[in-house]
Amino acid sequence: MFEYQITVRGYELDSYGHVNHAVYLNYMEQARWEIIREAGLLDQLIREGKKLVVIKADVRYINEIKLFDKVIIHTKVKKEAPYLVFYHKLFNQNGNTRVARAVIKAILLDEQKKPLDIPDEMVNLIAHKQEGNG
Repeated sequence: MFEYQITVRGYELDSYGHVNHAVYLNYMEQARWEIIREAGLLDQLIREGKKLVVIKADVRYINEIKLFDKVIIHTKVKKEAPYLVFYHKLFNQNGNTRVARAVIKAILLDEQKKPLDIPDEMVNLIAHKQEGNG
């Protein structure tokens, strides 16, 4: 499992004083970028002109988060052909309360935006990091 932490910033709040629902997607996207970087895949994807593109996001909002709350995102990654699926659980560290969960499906595209199979090498590198072996 991967862990990423972020602190809520003022400009992420809506008129009700809590984090706007769309911002949760930004938090999870940044967590995914960190996973790709930590697995050593970012440079390879850039060099090969490949892109990991989100095609479906299923988010369940559970509790609000507010200014300066520390949000911890736990993520598990699985290959479910043809997708790379990210299972996110978001917690408010200030209260250790779950604030959201999501299932994000992504596909791999080449430079011509043609879908590609998720290579086993990519899955293995992510799994290696996910298990804490790297």
